[in-house]
Amino acid sequence: MDRQALIGKLDIKIEDDLLETALTHSSFANEQPAAAPGGSNERLEFLGDAILELVVARLLYRRFPEAGAGELSRLRAAVVSEDALWRVADGLELGRHLRLGRGEETSGGRRTRSVVADALEAVIGAIYLSSGLREAERFVLRHLGPVIPAKAGPPLLDPKTALQEASQAAGRTVSYRTIDSSGPDHAKTFTVEVLVDGAAAGRGSGRSKKEAEQAAAREVLAGP
Repeated sequence: MDRQALIGKLDIKIEDDLLETALTHSSFANEQPAAAPGGSNERLEFLGDAILELVVARLLYRRFPEAGAGELSRLRAAVVSEDALWRVADGLELGRHLRLGRGEETSGGRRTRSVVADALEAVIGAIYLSSGLREAERFVLRHLGPVIPAKAGPPLLDPKTALQEASQAAGRTVSYRTIDSSGPDHAKTFTVEVLVDGAAAGRGSGRSKKEAEQAAAREVLAGP
């Protein structure tokens, strides 16, 4: 891992050991515990998620003084969604710097949206511990600022709902089936197939069946 190149791209001040932990997937920590003294990035992800929600909630609160709690929650959910985080992480090429176990590497973990999005949240947690809330906020606003709406709009549909509504309008049926699950109980990965009129139309993976269904619906909506 070219750590200095990544730090330059992130434009942050961050302790080496915290960055290494932020980029360490649980599969790697489980397979090579001696090489991961800080453990996996799950604790940093937990911290980064809380900081991310705080920063975005504060900005939305100030930007939309007339919005109610429900509208603010909807806007925040869109900004901190897995899709939004993955796009930012993908632009930073975060996936290629991850430390993955053999199975996760083989299954394409570097391109798995949930894995890469979680790593970005872990990086935010690491920035907070290294440099404080101000630097973490600066990082979040610089990279997620462009997806924060300037004004409130109509409700945003998640991929599964969008596919369901589009299919109903076309007189078609949509269903989902789980075709695989792998990994330890605390870090399972589910693979789900979406069927349109009984025919396989897309496939997606995630840490829960719901997340995998959203990924499968997203693939169908993206088209060939």
